[in-house]
Amino acid sequence: MIFLLFVAVLLPAVIISASLYYWKRITERFDQIDGPKPLPIIGNALQFDQNPHLFYMQVMDFAATYGRRGLFRFWLGTTPRILLTSPYYIEKLLHSNTQLTKAYDYEFLHPWLGTGLLTSTNNKWKRNRKLLTPTFHFKILEDFLTVFNEQAMILNEYLDMRADTGEIFDIYPLITRCALDIICETAMGEKVNSQQNDESTYVKAIARTGELLQQRQKSPWLWPDIIYNFTSRGKDAKKHLDILHSFTNQVIQKRRAVLESRSNDEMVRDDGIKRKLAFLDMMLQNSYEFSDENIREEVDTFMFEGHDTTSTAMNWAIYFIGRYPDVQRKIHEELDEIYDGDDRPASSDDLRNMKYLECVIKESLRLYPSVPIFGRKLMDDLDLDGIIIPKDTNIYVLAPFVHRDPQHFPDPLTFNPDRFLLENATGRHPYSYVPFSAGPRNCIGQKFALMEEKVVLSSILRRFQIEAIQTEAELHPTAELILRAESVQVKLTHRSLC
Repeated sequence: MIFLLFVAVLLPAVIISASLYYWKRITERFDQIDGPKPLPIIGNALQFDQNPHLFYMQVMDFAATYGRRGLFRFWLGTTPRILLTSPYYIEKLLHSNTQLTKAYDYEFLHPWLGTGLLTSTNNKWKRNRKLLTPTFHFKILEDFLTVFNEQAMILNEYLDMRADTGEIFDIYPLITRCALDIICETAMGEKVNSQQNDESTYVKAIARTGELLQQRQKSPWLWPDIIYNFTSRGKDAKKHLDILHSFTNQVIQKRRAVLESRSNDEMVRDDGIKRKLAFLDMMLQNSYEFSDENIREEVDTFMFEGHDTTSTAMNWAIYFIGRYPDVQRKIHEELDEIYDGDDRPASSDDLRNMKYLECVIKESLRLYPSVPIFGRKLMDDLDLDGIIIPKDTNIYVLAPFVHRDPQHFPDPLTFNPDRFLLENATGRHPYSYVPFSAGPRNCIGQKFALMEEKVVLSSILRRFQIEAIQTEAELHPTAELILRAESVQVKLTHRSLC
């Protein structure tokens, strides 16, 4: 009896002592990095708000409080997260040809995206990046202009019905469905007509999946699959993943059938030059390089990254354009000079002349980059001015905070597109602005995104005057996988000169 009582008292004490000793050993390596005080074993996990807007504000507050030396840390369970806020440190991480492995958190994307370009590493990433890069050649992108213009015209038809009515409405879902139609037709070769269907289950499934993934990433008790899969959240995630995978599988099957029935003559353009293949066609015609699973992984990746990030960027731009009349006036003047009353579709030359609109897009991405946080798992120790971040540590770039550094962007909270005029941007640190990441793993589709955004935004602004109704604080930016606004409430009027 005495022995059992002794064990009952001693065993918990031994476990607690061992746990505290283990905690002390793993945390002392990171004591030299500032950050919020963690609890033993669970770290800072319980401090984070489950509301994605409040979570975003918390992380930005942590950066302001603890990131003065260019980095800070917090703990999720027994694993540290190091966040970089200095472009000099970000360059050391992103410019490296060896630090290419994505952070641990990306593993939670594997049930959805597998190991496509976003999440893969080492030889698979290098091979697929090399094979897919030619599909974003500028000549192919120019071929996509027809699709960009057609879908922008459809969007304008829906906006026409809202203009001059005094109605205040949320433009966000309309832009999102336009972007989805564009990525499906350009990259996949399939029309899905989501603009004509305001109940797109795919769009809703992406939003819910992002929300569930972000909740899981900051909750260590939900990391093990054996636990998560049996929770209500895990079952909800599977339901929405089934919707996403069903959609992409249908797109692949339809495109495969089209290619199998197409003759060689149809692969040649009118000028006798063989058509360059969009990325899905290229993968389907090179099945020796891409397995069926490979193809689905890349399609899921491009469907997500090719519409959600782009639509978010366009919505932030629309908000700022509608909020700042002087900015909108300059865009209208630029477009009027380019088109001179002509209602022709946008051409490549037109896009090159939209210099001020490009500055507006870049300034929107400075304040609200579509991907707010991205990270790596270190393959080697990283020396940041004497602070040694050990191998296997997860380290991240907090882009919205970096973009608001007054050293590189004076008066950083003010929306000022002139920052990106050539004469003002020259000499700025190249890693102080990283909306598309940077270095070897930069975004493969950034030129595609900028072209699409210019076409859609210019199409809207040639026809309409935008008035944004909310204050910036009322947008409630939410950081899930994407940094999005809750809604973008606008009022439209037709312009007298188009």
